[in-house]
Amino acid sequence: MDLSAKQAVLFDLDGTIIDSAPGIIRSAQYALRHFGREMDEISLRPFIGPPLKECFTEVCGLPEGDAEQAVLYYRERYGTVGKFECSLYPGVEQLLRELWEAGKTVLLATSKPEQFAREILEHFDIARYFHRIGGATFDHTRESKEAVIEYVLDYGGGIGSENAVMVGDRKFDIAGAKAFGMASLGVLYGFGSREELEKAGADCLADSARQVGDLLLGRT
Repeated sequence: MDLSAKQAVLFDLDGTIIDSAPGIIRSAQYALRHFGREMDEISLRPFIGPPLKECFTEVCGLPEGDAEQAVLYYRERYGTVGKFECSLYPGVEQLLRELWEAGKTVLLATSKPEQFAREILEHFDIARYFHRIGGATFDHTRESKEAVIEYVLDYGGGIGSENAVMVGDRKFDIAGAKAFGMASLGVLYGFGSREELEKAGADCLADSARQVGDLLLGRT
């Protein structure tokens, strides 16, 4: 598939633009301690990607009521400290700059609360490369990847899903793209495996931010 013909590029955040594992895992551990639970980093790796409530129920095994409270505890730490316990993946800033200079419409579609996502992008001085920053809401009215993608596609630039590509590291990004008939590009440097992304049906895979740029800009 020729992704270079796509005008709009939607990016996931965690595992695609930033390595957010430290802040997410430490904040999850902080929340779990309120319920007398301890989980190590390896056990919590699947926590990165899906919506928080889903993570606390499916990954951590909390009942639904406790999971809702756990989300509040999580954000108590993440909103002050955890959101900045992350780093940009190598080559990402250059990738975003090249897409911007090439005239692509660059959008963010993350299940992380939009406020946190914006603060993180501003912290790394890369918010300027995005035409729209889209994320979840604190009241859960917009939380799933599909809901966020729909919100971002309503950007107003007149760009339909057929002229867009979703770039992400987990099966949720690929499934979200498929829900709108959108092309998808899976990155292998994030938190998802090649097997996960291939099984989800990613149209293309990339080992690095540089290779993402090669595919999106048609470089050989």
